[in-house]
Amino acid sequence: MSTATKSTKSTKTATKSTKAATENGEKHEGFTDEERSAMKERAKELKKGARRGAKADPESEVLAKIAEMAESDRVIAERLHAVVKATAPILTAKLWYGMPAYARDGKVVCFFQSAAKFKTRYAVLGFSDEANLDDGVMWPTCFALAELTAEQEARIGALVRQAVS
Repeated sequence: MSTATKSTKSTKTATKSTKAATENGEKHEGFTDEERSAMKERAKELKKGARRGAKADPESEVLAKIAEMAESDRVIAERLHAVVKATAPILTAKLWYGMPAYARDGKVVCFFQSAAKFKTRYAVLGFSDEANLDDGVMWPTCFALAELTAEQEARIGALVRQAVS
């Protein structure tokens, strides 16, 4: 038996074992259902972007995704969207792994993750490595959002301004 055939057989066996463990209700060390769903959404976004070219309006897709959210997440996402757009009009709204995100030159600078997305107790405002938030050798890149007050909106505005500077 060739090495390639042995490798294929062992891969199929491992896949069957993982599938059987999942079907039997056993835990495994793979991706969660939510993570797999996010990856599938990202694949769809990439395919859709390749098909449509520059014709579509990604901001309308972001607003539609926000409108689908549970009320508590939607309220935060709507305010966050308004703050980001007002603070950094240079950023383009787009979907990223099924989440509202804001990009410069096609590269995501910041994103919103609803609490429902990964079944967490709070929503998240995250910044990618494209954001200019560097402060020494350690700085925060994700912030928990339980609600947005005027004070938090001002802080987010300052962070977004710094991120695009």
